[in-house]
Amino acid sequence: MPHYSRRDFLKTGLAAGALVGAGKLSLWAQPKTATDWVTLGKSHVQVTRLAFGTGSFSGAVQRDLGQEQFTSLVRHAYDRGIRFFETAESYTDMHKMLGIALQGIPRDSYRLMSKVTTRDGVDPQAKIDELRKLANSDYFDILLLHYQHSATWPTDSSRWQDGILEAQERKAVMSHGASVHGLPALRQLAVNNWLDVAMVRMNHKGVRMDAENYDTDGLGNVPEVVTHVKEAHNKGMGVISMKLVGEGRFNREDRQKALRFAFRNAGVDAVTIGYKNTAEIDEAIENLNLALA
Repeated sequence: MPHYSRRDFLKTGLAAGALVGAGKLSLWAQPKTATDWVTLGKSHVQVTRLAFGTGSFSGAVQRDLGQEQFTSLVRHAYDRGIRFFETAESYTDMHKMLGIALQGIPRDSYRLMSKVTTRDGVDPQAKIDELRKLANSDYFDILLLHYQHSATWPTDSSRWQDGILEAQERKAVMSHGASVHGLPALRQLAVNNWLDVAMVRMNHKGVRMDAENYDTDGLGNVPEVVTHVKEAHNKGMGVISMKLVGEGRFNREDRQKALRFAFRNAGVDAVTIGYKNTAEIDEAIENLNLALA
């Protein structure tokens, strides 16, 4: 039997401890990336940090690509690891185009978010089923009330909130929330117990962001928007941000800064960006990876 001195024992123990510690360090030091799966708060839905948006200028940019080119773009995003796709009823034809583009890809391998327009005189169940059929999907992972922009939106949209909950009961929708515009509407986030997910405009410059007037051409109030994002997080909501490229106005440096600000300062969970070519997808992934580093 080999003889070990106390010094040998201590050296061996320290070495083993160092290895274990190094293993833990390696585990914790794994870099965050644009295509990691993250959970959107109490919704429990997991999405990739970076989403593929189809609403550039209400979808005009994506529609103008035509189905074949759009499908190639979606497939490129999927192959690069983006597994979160979003559209809206008001993005004419984009549910159908996205459904065709994703056809044949295993449904459980990606997440699909839609936004529904909360019109009067429309049956929520019929509309949700219509959108699901157009998107060629049995369900939406996330369904948002689109473009809520008044201080009274939680009351004004109550019929649609109930309709979405009913759709959730029958598994046509997995989770729900709202896309919110303007400071009066944003101020209702933290006091709204219905919300699981909030979609909020976000960038470091305030371009096309929220002010007292929800549709202003001026700059938004960035500090107040960030405050509402953090309040939403404290309530357990997942937060997705949009307008990260200033509606196409930013150069690459500002696109990088916008992503860094969204995640490091505002603390959003995920972002959606619209693309018109593969280079924009590749750049967005690179920019977000840099922002998370």
